[in-house]
Amino acid sequence: MIDASRSIKACAAYYGDNADAMESYLKEGEKKALELGNRGPIKFDENGNLCPEIRKAYSDNGFYIFENVINPDELEDIKEDLEKLRTNFPIGPESNIDVNGNPAFNAESKSLTLVWSKPLGDPLGGTELANGRHQIKLFEPEAKSDSPPAVPVILLGSLQFSDACLRTYAHPELLKVAEAINGEDFAPFNEALFIKEPGVGAAVSWHQDGVTHWDSEDFDEDIHGFNFMVQAYGSTAVNGVWVMPGTHKVGKIDIKKLVAESGSERLEGAVPIVCNPGDAVICNRQLLHGSFPNCGFEKRVTVNFGFHKRSSVLGVKGGGVHSEAQVFDEEIIERRSKSIGYAIEARKAKYKDEKPYQYKPFIHSQKTYVWDNQARQDLKDYNLEDLSI
Repeated sequence: MIDASRSIKACAAYYGDNADAMESYLKEGEKKALELGNRGPIKFDENGNLCPEIRKAYSDNGFYIFENVINPDELEDIKEDLEKLRTNFPIGPESNIDVNGNPAFNAESKSLTLVWSKPLGDPLGGTELANGRHQIKLFEPEAKSDSPPAVPVILLGSLQFSDACLRTYAHPELLKVAEAINGEDFAPFNEALFIKEPGVGAAVSWHQDGVTHWDSEDFDEDIHGFNFMVQAYGSTAVNGVWVMPGTHKVGKIDIKKLVAESGSERLEGAVPIVCNPGDAVICNRQLLHGSFPNCGFEKRVTVNFGFHKRSSVLGVKGGGVHSEAQVFDEEIIERRSKSIGYAIEARKAKYKDEKPYQYKPFIHSQKTYVWDNQARQDLKDYNLEDLSI
């Protein structure tokens, strides 16, 4: 694991009178996280099903760390692609021009693509954004004086901007896990990059992702789907996502009350997702989670992509968080699923010796895809139809 001891010390120092409490919280959380027993390689049984012990650990905790999913060559491919993309970011939230004076990668996008924050800020906490699910604002430390005025936090619709992310989206073992959790007719959700640069990376306040099915008669622990979180550089107690194990089963949580009971934003019982570069985390969207400002020295970039049970989206009016609220019918789900089709074909072109995943809805509908320049055009603004529940 990454040695985050220096970052823990540095991070705690930003918290003034609470420095000792924050340092202890980070250290104890890291220790508890490594003792949970919910990590290991992806394994399937003789029938091709996800191994029962993995499925149980995921169900018990609400997250599982699949180790060494992304091999070194593919990981390097992702990192090179993301670094290249970063050079084409706009110079600020009001700009369409990159640092070299060229049109930014998102200059012609119709959909929201970048979420910005002040350095070490919490741009969503305590606001009505995302249906008000970020109920409290986390402590916002004072960034260093030479920090930029704004930093990117989330890049949305990532598959249209990064071929490497598109190929990873079709990783056959990850899609096989998606099938095991959500059924062979699983549906796509949303794809993003979460960016936590050292010394400036913003917080994401405690929240649960789902907004649609909390009062459903069919409510269960998987009804709002899950996210895969592929780690390009690894994840620590300082820069990583913190989660409250088991909270994906209890329904909608009063976060303000929980903070009051814990005595601070350092929620009792929470643990950080601690993992290495190339690991892929599966995280239930109903799990209470969040991340503190990255006051440490290690950066985190998470390649994030999620999937739903088809029954959770078909005929359901979306929550309006990642796309306009509308009823998702078969036609919309089929159009949004083109991301899976193009990703599988893009991966096949790069990894010719790998057995590709076969997405069952395409087999049943006899739908075929080709990865070419026309496909790239077809992916533009695809995230306007994210299946947001």
